[in-house]
Amino acid sequence: MLATVTARKVLITGGAGFLGAALANALCERGYIVRVLDDLSAGDPSQLSVAVHFNRGDVNDVPRLWSLLQGVECVFHLAARVSVSESILYPREYNATNVGGTVSLIQAVRDAGARRIVFASSGAVYGEQRAERVREDATPNPGSPYAVSKLAAEYYINTIGALWGIETVILRIFNAYGPGQKMRPSHPPVIPAMIRQALGGGSIIVHGDGTQQRDFVYVDDVVEALIAAAEAPTVNRLIINVGSGIPTAINTLVDVIGRVLGKKLTPLHVAAESGGVSRLCADLSRAQERLGYCPRVSLEEGIRRTIEATLKREAAR
Repeated sequence: MLATVTARKVLITGGAGFLGAALANALCERGYIVRVLDDLSAGDPSQLSVAVHFNRGDVNDVPRLWSLLQGVECVFHLAARVSVSESILYPREYNATNVGGTVSLIQAVRDAGARRIVFASSGAVYGEQRAERVREDATPNPGSPYAVSKLAAEYYINTIGALWGIETVILRIFNAYGPGQKMRPSHPPVIPAMIRQALGGGSIIVHGDGTQQRDFVYVDDVVEALIAAAEAPTVNRLIINVGSGIPTAINTLVDVIGRVLGKKLTPLHVAAESGGVSRLCADLSRAQERLGYCPRVSLEEGIRRTIEATLKREAAR
């Protein structure tokens, strides 16, 4: 547990990205000294508080990592390539960053003496599952190079952590969303893509028939789980789900966005591209028991906050 003031120095890899920036700012507000490493392939340092110590660099740069880890007690490892569809086209690049970068980080942590790593993994490692809500002891069934890379990184972190005496906590984060989530040029995240389409007055693109269910979790709830994983005293070597615990069909998501905007949205179903697994939702029993985690932001409230932030940002341009 990070109990003393002198031990409140942390490093966040990928700390200028969507989740990373939200985490960095929240930690600063709580009195942590926060260092961030990000190569800016997807991150935006303008989203960081002025109190954050930002450093541009690659997670595979071990000497750079070692220098940033001096005096650090806990590392949040968020640096990763995150597009499932893109990973199918570029599996080598995903392996180099998501797996190779993880091994580089663990080596640097060992040499610098940091005590704990909190790793942001993904619910994608489960793949197609029969259970309505998937537990951490379910057999992984990764369906993309992205999911494979996250699962491989999990094994490296827990195995090498045990060999070298480093505390490790793995959070399998489901579909995180919220203000500040970037629209990638290709294969953007579903919620910001739908919000943009809805605000533009066009049809809402839905891959597949829209009955597939996902677990959408608001960014603030994910941040609370990450911080709890750093501070909890008895979570070493645990894998913990982080989601909302509520399965939402993609067609229902369209309805929620329309309800928040006060208009009827028309989904345009595209059969040419798969909608992914039929159902994926987190069982949160372990998160509640070991982290005291309880998601507070409903999907409708989270969508409302995200749309308001989007409109505010566009008005300021």
